[in-house]
Amino acid sequence: MTKGDELGKQILEHLKLYQDLGVRWVKGSEKPKRKTAVRAERMPGPTAPPASKPAPAPVPQTRMGNSSAPAASDLQNKLFDAIREDLKDCRRCKLSTSRKNIVFGSGNPNADLMFVGEAPGADEDEQGLPFVGRAGQLLTKIIESIGLSRKDVFICNILKCRPPGNRNPEIDEIAACEQFLFRQVASVKPEIICALGAFGAQTLLRTTETIGRLRGRLLDYRGAKLIATYHPAYLLRNPMEKRKVWEDMLAIKQYLDSIHSSK
Repeated sequence: MTKGDELGKQILEHLKLYQDLGVRWVKGSEKPKRKTAVRAERMPGPTAPPASKPAPAPVPQTRMGNSSAPAASDLQNKLFDAIREDLKDCRRCKLSTSRKNIVFGSGNPNADLMFVGEAPGADEDEQGLPFVGRAGQLLTKIIESIGLSRKDVFICNILKCRPPGNRNPEIDEIAACEQFLFRQVASVKPEIICALGAFGAQTLLRTTETIGRLRGRLLDYRGAKLIATYHPAYLLRNPMEKRKVWEDMLAIKQYLDSIHSSK
């Protein structure tokens, strides 16, 4: 395959990503930059938050699993090591009897953006990594739609073990596991958290409001901002809702751009 063929393939894949998210066409900036604000012209529907001025290229952040990136601070490494050590072969709830692997989380421990889902599925339980199944592939596209990659963000779940049959998390399981999530949030110190689905949002916010009512609002949370949106697994069943997630991701991008431009 020639370089021209490869470039054409990459362009087609990029356009397919925006089509999946409900975007009709996208204007690129004059110069490609890391963390460039996305400007999108969409089909008729709810008005998207205005894209902000592209932010200056940020200082490279630490990325877990990338040996070429700068090492995380000693303190942060110790914090993450302490959480992993406390989890170990966790037996705090009944899920320990059926899981294959504890799914701690993955990505950048210094990330500005943190995604929190509800629980691992079968693929995640098998590999010990979050969001690696079909829903995870869609999450990867959603992250890439705002100019980031999975190595730029931190991804984890409320529960660290898979509920049998992918059933909903139960109250006692959340109570046993949420301490580790809160410690992860305190260690990463993200600028903004994206809660994926009802359980992620309700656990973090201590609310019983539905995801439909929570989504689309930029909320204060432990010194950061939080926005709730639909879980990628829900989008696989309800693709017409992808447009709303696109709106939420634009709001996240706009907020991050405003943070970076003020530094």
